[in-house]
Amino acid sequence: MFLFIIHFWWWEYRLGSLVVITFGVYLFLISFCCLFYFLSVLLFPTSIEEYGDYEDYFISRRTWFFGMLALTYAVDLGDTWLKGQAYVHALGREYLIRNLAYIVLCLVAAWTRNRRFHIAFVSLGLLYQISWIFRLYDVLG
Repeated sequence: MFLFIIHFWWWEYRLGSLVVITFGVYLFLISFCCLFYFLSVLLFPTSIEEYGDYEDYFISRRTWFFGMLALTYAVDLGDTWLKGQAYVHALGREYLIRNLAYIVLCLVAAWTRNRRFHIAFVSLGLLYQISWIFRLYDVLG
């Protein structure tokens, strides 16, 4: 989540290229930020007493977490379009494929309890995301 939030705010820096930011855009952005808050709340409960450990807690909440994460990737598509068609084209086809793949993988993660899948998804997702961030901003920088 920390990497996602850092990337989000750097991503939103691109909103500075908009000539006018309407209240609708502002409301959209605030709502997008709320998704990150809700995801963090789902990851870090105030108490896990009724669960054996954090893993049990997470598995019991995986449908909510990954459903909301899939929604976040879908909302990200709209956020990117706000920055303009030139920006969307600068990101290339990989951006769309990336978001659609993350949405599908999040839906699979919401459905499955398979520990290996979740470990692989988190590990490979983090590596890919780091690669994506450095490749993206070295080109668009």
